[in-house]
Amino acid sequence: MNTLKIVAIVLIAAGILGLVYGSFSYTKKSDELKLGPIELSVQEKQTVNIPVWVGIGVIAAGGGLLLFGSKKS
Repeated sequence: MNTLKIVAIVLIAAGILGLVYGSFSYTKKSDELKLGPIELSVQEKQTVNIPVWVGIGVIAAGGGLLLFGSKKS
């Protein structure tokens, strides 16, 4: 398999995962405070929503690469 086909398959898989899950979360560590032996920090949970049109667009881009990317003139 050449690199273009691998990229196309990864894009299709990422688009499908985006449609299935719809969002992902991560933890952001911020505001650390040290006062002698006492340490305070805040961890915030952030959620990123993935719009449906982005998932469909990524699948379409991967499909286009898979179908038309390897054609030689």
